Amino acid sequence: MFYSKAMKTSILSASYVEETSKTLLLAFPIMVAQLGSIMMGVTDNIMVGHYLGKIGLGVAGIANSIAFVIASIGIGGLAVVAPLISKAKAERNISEVNRLFRAGLWAAFWFGLILGIIGFVCIYFFDVFQQSAEINANSPTFMGIIVISNIFTFLFVASKQLSDGLSRTYVAMIITIMGLIFNFVFNAVLIKGYLGFPAMGLNGAAVSTLITRVLMVIAMLIYLFKAKAFQKYLRKKYNPQPVRDLVRYIFKIGVPSGLQFFFEIAAFSFAVVMMGWLGENQLAAHQIAINLASITYMMAAGLGVAGGIRVGEGRGLRSIQKIRMSGNVALLLVGTFMTLMMLVMILFDRFLVELYIADNEVIVIAVRLMLIAAVFQLSDGIQVVALGILRGIADVNIPTWITMFAYWGVALPLGYFLGFNLKQDAIGVWIGLWAGLTMSALLLTTRFYYLVSKMKKSEQYFLEAESI
Repeated sequence: MFYSKAMKTSILSASYVEETSKTLLLAFPIMVAQLGSIMMGVTDNIMVGHYLGKIGLGVAGIANSIAFVIASIGIGGLAVVAPLISKAKAERNISEVNRLFRAGLWAAFWFGLILGIIGFVCIYFFDVFQQSAEINANSPTFMGIIVISNIFTFLFVASKQLSDGLSRTYVAMIITIMGLIFNFVFNAVLIKGYLGFPAMGLNGAAVSTLITRVLMVIAMLIYLFKAKAFQKYLRKKYNPQPVRDLVRYIFKIGVPSGLQFFFEIAAFSFAVVMMGWLGENQLAAHQIAINLASITYMMAAGLGVAGGIRVGEGRGLRSIQKIRMSGNVALLLVGTFMTLMMLVMILFDRFLVELYIADNEVIVIAVRLMLIAAVFQLSDGIQVVALGILRGIADVNIPTWITMFAYWGVALPLGYFLGFNLKQDAIGVWIGLWAGLTMSALLLTTRFYYLVSKMKKSEQYFLEAESI
């Protein structure tokens, strides 16, 4: 009896080690790609801050934030495709993988069209955000260029769902790193006007982002259609198969998934607007601190994507044990990683802030915000991974309500109350954000384990999940 239990424990431990290894191998390229993606924004902000000062940093910050809020629905919505492809791969359904890839591209087109219109409406009514006169004057053109570039972001995200879903996550990583390098070069050339190009100032950073995103889409599509690893999934014989049903399904589960992302990003972006109400120093300080927090968030989001793919594979194999184990491993990994990031932020707070700007008034505020940013690392990481693994089992509706409540029912009202009513200034707004992230993390992880326990009691879950 004891020997049997020991053997079972040994097998379980070996399974967890194997799952951890597979998740890390899958997640590392995604994390690097996510880091590279956010580093484009970080590079823009550092270069704009150094070249153009706090007004330029404020313009880039609020324009990028609003544009990204709008884009977040499409980015989050398209992220559901990779777990679906992983599931189809586990079922050895090659034609379904092909249809999902083509449906994803169509969904990206429609997201680009609809969200692009919304973006330009926001630009037309930009004064509603009640920023300073200089920021109001300079933001619309910058934001317009970014909104156009978002169309290519959607196409890139849709394209990379194929490589990510087939566990070849290094493809997007390599292309994103190349994009980061090009973005840095284009920034320097276009902002200051080197190599015979005109000095475009602030708008040069936006044009740089647009050019880089176009090149990334082209590179991704060329690789997918040329590499042997993907050829069997992209054969022309599958093209006559309709994809309208899958486009509808991607929107059905993708829009709630995108809204999850939207509610969080919108809350943080509205915090940017509130910082603008407090003053230009607070706005610039917030932009620095949130940029640094975004770096670790996007890496944690990479773990969430990997966890969702692994859970999606378990769903395809109809293995409740694998679903649970993949979720456990993803949450454990992100908890460990974000704890380390918390220590880094505490130890190197001033050094990191001074990479952005030399204005002492801004630095003092930003260093204070960094302490709160460090504290909410753990909650932020857990909630984004919990969303990823819930996406892997196609659970999107209840998590959408959870994120709406956490950010718009807790984070923003509390942040406004502390920041403005209790006069806690920028610190109060950030305490509210921390409370929302913590609420989201607790409710989403509870939701995942509740659903796993339901799966153990009924095979009906798999029957329902397979009906499209």
